[in-house]
Amino acid sequence: MDDRMYVCIDLKSFYASCECVERGLDPMKAKLVVADPARGRGAICLAVSPALKAMGVKNRCRIYEIPDKIEYITAIPRMKLYMEYSAKIYSVYLKYISKDDIHVYSIDECFIDITDYMRLYGMTATELAKMLLDKVLEETGIYATVGIGTNLFLAKVALDVTAKHARNRMAYLDKRTFEERIWHHRPITDIWNVGRGIADRLARHGVYDLFGVCTMSEKILYKEFGVNAEFLIDHAHGEESCTIQDIHNYQSKSSSISNGQILFEDYNFNDAKIVLREMVDMLSLDLVDNNLVTDSISLYVGYSKDVIKPAGGTKKLGECTNSSKKLVKYFLDYYDSAVKRGYPIRKINIGFNNLTDEYGLTIDIMGESEDERREHSLQKTVIAIKKKYGKNAILKGTSLEEKATGKMRNKLIGGHNGE
Repeated sequence: MDDRMYVCIDLKSFYASCECVERGLDPMKAKLVVADPARGRGAICLAVSPALKAMGVKNRCRIYEIPDKIEYITAIPRMKLYMEYSAKIYSVYLKYISKDDIHVYSIDECFIDITDYMRLYGMTATELAKMLLDKVLEETGIYATVGIGTNLFLAKVALDVTAKHARNRMAYLDKRTFEERIWHHRPITDIWNVGRGIADRLARHGVYDLFGVCTMSEKILYKEFGVNAEFLIDHAHGEESCTIQDIHNYQSKSSSISNGQILFEDYNFNDAKIVLREMVDMLSLDLVDNNLVTDSISLYVGYSKDVIKPAGGTKKLGECTNSSKKLVKYFLDYYDSAVKRGYPIRKINIGFNNLTDEYGLTIDIMGESEDERREHSLQKTVIAIKKKYGKNAILKGTSLEEKATGKMRNKLIGGHNGE
């Protein structure tokens, strides 16, 4: 395969930058945090502007951690607005790059294979990357940072480790420069896909950087990390075989959907049950809407301040279903058996696993009750009403109870204000 060239573009302090642009402020100079003060001084700041970061304010800090002597603007999160900015920036890329050569990694980050476009526009990788950054700034007012690399991994590392500290917000890595600049970089957790857990396990072997990984016995690495050792070994040598085309062509062998929330206050055993019922009701509508059924559920319940270990796990159902009534019962039974009473609850996550097309199953129609057929028809009607008039247009009585959260969460995007 011919040599490829990739860029990884990150929109600088994206949420904060959007809020600055909306206010006619320079995103690089304004002191602004994106947070919801209504959640208390312990609320997490979703974004901190570069000017505040330069003053030592850490990204994703809590409001109370910002020194009182610093004057700054607080912007309530507006996820819909940020999605609109992200879509507009993507449209800027599409003026110069085919969607087939773009992989959207997150709302504020993407990978682009620029190999063919360097020849098309008669530019070097750096010139083309700068052109894209300049166009984004010109059309949206948002600054961006870019990592350039000879594979996806090197582009990402160039972005995360080097470009974010460069004056021109750009950096390049190939295998040679990777070995010179990154091999001995610490902490190793700055490297893409090397989390705290992996770092701690490497530290037990006296390894604290990628050069150390290169010198380790592969036998020990595979014993420690299993098949995932292959990725760690490749990345330690600056190698990555995956391409954007591979990502676009990938199809998961199994599928699942999930939903979770962090509660705004400590919930007792029974009140958390109300929230669980709501969540199952809502997520089951997604199954019906997509003509899917599940035969396995997952439940995770986290206690406040980690007073004891989280409860839950995965449970096989013995049947395939998308019936809300059945799924609620399965979850409530599992909840009753797994969750300890008398402890404050703060997190709930649910999941439907092993999803299958309901039309692809051999179903005993005669064995299906009239109640089940009526429920399925009702679920379809509820979905149609919600799509036309909004998620809160029709609610179950559960969502009107004092400790319910569904009505409020229907107005959120990604757990934050959606306006």
